[in-house]
Amino acid sequence: MTSPLLAVHDLRVSFNTDAGLARAVDGVSLTISAGETIGLVGESGSGKSLTALSLLKLIPRGGLLAPTSRVEFEGDNVLTLAEPALRTLRGRRIAMVFQEPMTALNPVLTVGDQVSEVVRAHTSKSAGDAWTMAVHMLERVGIPDAAARARQYPHELSGGMRQRVMIAMALILEPALLIADEPTTALDVTIQAQILELLRELRERTNMAVLLITHDLGVIAEMASRVLVMYAGEIVEEAPVNMIFSSPAHPYTEGLLAAVPTLDITRDRLQTIPGTVPPATEWPAGCRFRDRCPHAWDRCETDAPALLQLSPAHRARCHLIQEPERRQPGVPQAGVPHTAQHPANAAPRAPGAS
Repeated sequence: MTSPLLAVHDLRVSFNTDAGLARAVDGVSLTISAGETIGLVGESGSGKSLTALSLLKLIPRGGLLAPTSRVEFEGDNVLTLAEPALRTLRGRRIAMVFQEPMTALNPVLTVGDQVSEVVRAHTSKSAGDAWTMAVHMLERVGIPDAAARARQYPHELSGGMRQRVMIAMALILEPALLIADEPTTALDVTIQAQILELLRELRERTNMAVLLITHDLGVIAEMASRVLVMYAGEIVEEAPVNMIFSSPAHPYTEGLLAAVPTLDITRDRLQTIPGTVPPATEWPAGCRFRDRCPHAWDRCETDAPALLQLSPAHRARCHLIQEPERRQPGVPQAGVPHTAQHPANAAPRAPGAS
């Protein structure tokens, strides 16, 4: 077996706060192989974005990394690299689409300068060639009249266009790994389809791996081959995408899927998961989801469940795996989003269609 492109071992990131130690990312381990698209899902506050930032050692000020944490990319531990090596890695071999383009883009530089700067920083291309590449990339992400837009500043563009500029910056050098944090949130469905098609094309042509962080389970179903579900700083379920949608094992995953509207189930109200993710300074003892779980019993209050194996490719952090008879009858099961058709089972796609 070949080694994974990225291997994360026991990633732990914490912060000292006035309310105590916040264990924001608490023991996350994952792997991504070349050419693979992994989906990372979970509510806001689960630790998804901080996990993504940590992979590039972009931990916010005050963040504390546990000494046991390792982020191995192409055999090197990113967390121990010196700053010059990190600068070479970021943007060239690993690129990231940040969640907030208005804060990620420089307000005093044109968007063309910012996209071409990636080329100039990592290659020997001339300024003119870098600018030409930038305009072409802006066209590929769906920006109309890209040559003129390239000379504009971020505040002159809509939120959707700024998002596409961020995607252009991330993809222009065809990285080995793309970390995409909510890459299509600000985009209408037509542009979203175009961006997803571009990601698919690059993945197939360059064997690029993708870590896709999104709340859109339809996008996950269409793009990902494997899904990680995150809650309260931990991975609570991991499985192939079709297994996640057809046979979720963790009650939190079931709740996320059941909350998505479907065309084949008529409901007066959408189903919700009661409560909220607890603050990172107050992770409960035992199972962290127990206060919101319809199946919880006394063991869940005291014993923290491990990631238990259901099958070679499916793991979940839940005591129900060992005691399935505890599952309460009558609890609504998860539905599958109407867009959730895995590409392997989808009808042939017309050229340019989503």
